[in-house]
Amino acid sequence: MKNFTYYTPTKILFGKDTEAMLGELLREFDATKVLLHYGCGSAKRSGLLDRIEGLLKASDIAYTSLGGVKPNPRLSLAQEGATLCKKEKVDFILAIGGGSVIDSAKAIGYGAVNSGEIWDFYERKRQPKACLPIGCILTIAAAGSEMSDSSVITNENGWLKRGCHSDFSRCKFAILNPELTYSLPAYQTASGCVDILMHTMERYFNQEDNMEITDGISEHLMRTVMQCAKILTYDPANYKARAEVMWAGSLSHNGLTECGTGYGDWATHQLEHELSAMFDVAHGAGLSALWCSFARYVCRNHLRRFAQFAIQVHQIHTPAPLSALNNEALETLALAGIEAMEHFYRSIDMPTSIHELGIDLTDEQINILAEKCSFGQTRTIGVIKKLHKSDIAAIYRAAK
Repeated sequence: MKNFTYYTPTKILFGKDTEAMLGELLREFDATKVLLHYGCGSAKRSGLLDRIEGLLKASDIAYTSLGGVKPNPRLSLAQEGATLCKKEKVDFILAIGGGSVIDSAKAIGYGAVNSGEIWDFYERKRQPKACLPIGCILTIAAAGSEMSDSSVITNENGWLKRGCHSDFSRCKFAILNPELTYSLPAYQTASGCVDILMHTMERYFNQEDNMEITDGISEHLMRTVMQCAKILTYDPANYKARAEVMWAGSLSHNGLTECGTGYGDWATHQLEHELSAMFDVAHGAGLSALWCSFARYVCRNHLRRFAQFAIQVHQIHTPAPLSALNNEALETLALAGIEAMEHFYRSIDMPTSIHELGIDLTDEQINILAEKCSFGQTRTIGVIKKLHKSDIAAIYRAAK
């Protein structure tokens, strides 16, 4: 196993009506002027934004607002937000929404207190040296950005989707009330569950000598999310299922499931980033459309890991211990596990091909996607198998 540092400084308030503690939390972090940052209208329509504004007024905390965050958050809105924060002398950002809103808030936080272009941080030309403090009220369980050090932004100039990692952007607090997710459309709920699973799977599939306890946490988390995702297809107001999924979303992306394992594979995320940058698809749906084709392409490079996934996550029976199986038996198990995952995606109405996203890729588009994903053939992606541009193109083609 690898040495590791586990750092999770975010204060979590979990449960019903926890947003009522907002004023007290903001005073704890010395906020005097808050930017309320939110999406394209659901926070307004649900009445949540009105309640938050009332809480701020009752706590005598000034605020300004910026809505309009899209599912793949745009650099231009982050630039607008950074300018607004400077003009209004904002000293705290409150993200009201899911991962896209929180990621946008992080980009705004960078731009408000660092000189130069925000995009430099996402192209990794330089590292941010500070960030405005951020808190969030989570309304979608998916990205885990509320407890992570990462954010992902799309640059409309070239439609490039890139990520930035920095501890400066970690949320000071996150309010997690599962009831706030009741009104989500079924597609968004399912897409969020896929994102949670994939954050765990990206770390689970690695080439390290893993810690058994970390594997156990990951496997139980995946089984729980899959079970609850199915419940939520027919009972969207099931508090227990919503709560399990919401907490799993935070745990899946706060570093817990990579303790001792290294960073993980992350190829599927890199493949999906280019797909959603070009076609603006929902992130979780893009991941489910790609993963099975990716897995079949790479699984022979680590059959034992994929076989363990089949046994421990999908509960597929094996007549002998994993250590006693030959390569033929391991491959049979590995492919059965991938097929079981494909069946699960379909059971919650998630796509298992790019065509099911309403996209029919041309050869030219596949080449463009592979070129962008390989950064102009200057990098490989993945650790299960090092994927070059030709491999990346082959996976997009297989996922058509």
